Order: sequence, then structure tokens, then C-alpha cells
Amino acid sequence: MHARIAPRDLALILVIVTLWGFAFVPIKWVLAEIPPFMLAALRFLFAAVPAMFLVARPAMPWRSVVAYGIAIGVLQYGLMFLGLHLGMPAGLASLVMQLQVFFTIALTVAFAGDRLHRWNVAGAVVAFAGIGLLAAFKLEAGATVPLAGFVALIGGAFAWGVGNLIAKRSANADMFSLVVWSSVVPVPFLVLVSFALEGGTAPFQALARASPSSWGWILYLSWGATLFGFSVWNRLLHRYPAPLVSPFALLIPVAGLASGAVFLRETLAPLQALGVALVFAGLAVNVLGARMQAGWALLMRAGPTRGR
Repeated sequence: MHARIAPRDLALILVIVTLWGFAFVPIKWVLAEIPPFMLAALRFLFAAVPAMFLVARPAMPWRSVVAYGIAIGVLQYGLMFLGLHLGMPAGLASLVMQLQVFFTIALTVAFAGDRLHRWNVAGAVVAFAGIGLLAAFKLEAGATVPLAGFVALIGGAFAWGVGNLIAKRSANADMFSLVVWSSVVPVPFLVLVSFALEGGTAPFQALARASPSSWGWILYLSWGATLFGFSVWNRLLHRYPAPLVSPFALLIPVAGLASGAVFLRETLAPLQALGVALVFAGLAVNVLGARMQAGWALLMRAGPTRGR
């Protein structure tokens, strides 16, 4: 397992978090026509079909495939949308969900043999302080935090961490195949919840009226954000320690803010800009901490030599 991220993999990480961050824009557009639980069901349905008829089942026990599908599809997305249904604002929800970074680090250190270094901790704390500032801005702007919705989102963030752990421990499995086959699991659950909470047959009627652009964005969420995003993310979790990779997920709300500014003409307040700067600073410490520590040690050794 590598201790430094290769430039190509760093570029892939940035592409993934940008895809996930931008996803909040088409989600806002599609939610104007299709309710959230039905949207989540469609996202996983098209991630599974037709790919599952073209891709071999992953080389891992069925229970692990099902467990990953439950963790990511049923619990992560189910609890996130439940939190939104219970009154959590979407922007604040995207920030609370980033608690998954700390859940992922804790779980992989405890159960997957990852090592946690000082710069991982320092970088994650600085970056999460930036997330805290972004959340403070949302609260200052009048966002409310219903307790039940907040608890649901924490549960969703923990489920995301569990999904990351399952993927990391699936050493011989193809990650694309895992994402494809596990995407079958959440579809019936999400459809049933949609029927129960979103007006019975109303979600199906909404599908019949949905515009072609909405169907196009659903395919983006299924193929880009889900199939490509999760399969490559899981592959990188295999290749590197989770404490090195997972903090990059803190860039998701940053990418969401940037996408909102570009496509929805949302403005970036000074407090938000400071929060974004802290996120980038924390990630720099997380990625470059080992080199910074080695450089400092070299300087300390060279100092007495020059003095003599």
C-alpha cells in the first residue's frame, strides 16, 4: 500500500469529488419533477441495469455484495433522504454527511490495518474546521437543524464509512463489478419507501411526466457519479491508506458550492471562502505531511552540521 498519492491518482480523486459535488446541481433540477426516494431508486436501477448482464459477478461472497449495497444504497442514501424529508436543508445535509471521513478512518484503522499518522489527523481536523465554517454560514443564514433529521444524517454518514470499509477489505474483487451488482440491492427498498412517504402512486405518475433532460441527468447520476465515481473511489481505497484518501471527500461540498456558483448563480460569502480555504489547507497537510516532516527532519540534521 502506497504512502504517497501518485499524480494520476490525485487527478482521479479530484475528478471524482468534482463529479459528486456537481451532482447536487442536477439533483436540484431533477427533484423539481421527481421525488427524492424515487430519484435514488432510479439512480441505482440504471447503475445495475443493463451493466449487470454484461459484467461478471465480483469475486467475493454474496453477503459482502449485499452488505455493501445495504450500506451505500439503502442506509447511506435512504437515511440521507430521510433526513431531508424530516426537514434538514440540502446544503447543510451535504456537510453533515462528510462525517463519513472520520468514520471511514476510524473503521479502516480498527478493522483493515490502516495506519494513522500525525499529519492525517492534523490535516483532517483543519479541513473539517473548514466544513464547520461552511455549516456555521448555513446556520447563520437561517437553516434549521431538526434533531431527528440530524441523527438520520449521522447514521447515513456512518453507513458510508461502513461501505468504504467493506470495499477496502474486498481485496480480490473488481470494484466496478461490486458497484454494479450491489446497486440491485437498494432499488426495491427505495421504491417501497417512495410509495409509503411520497404519495403512493404519485412518484410513478411523476416519472411519466418527467422531461428528457431529467432522464439524462438521472443517467449522469447513475453512470458518472455512481458507477464511475464509486468504483474508482473504492479502487483508490485499496491502493492507499484510507486516512490519506478519504479526507478528499471534504472537497465534495466545496465542489458543490463552486457548481452552484457557476450553474445556479449562487454567491460565495466571505465566511464560505474562508471555510473553503481551510479545507484546501487541511488536504495539503494530509497529502504533503510526510514530505514536510521529512524536510523538517533534514533541516534539523543539517543545522548542527553547518554550525560546526
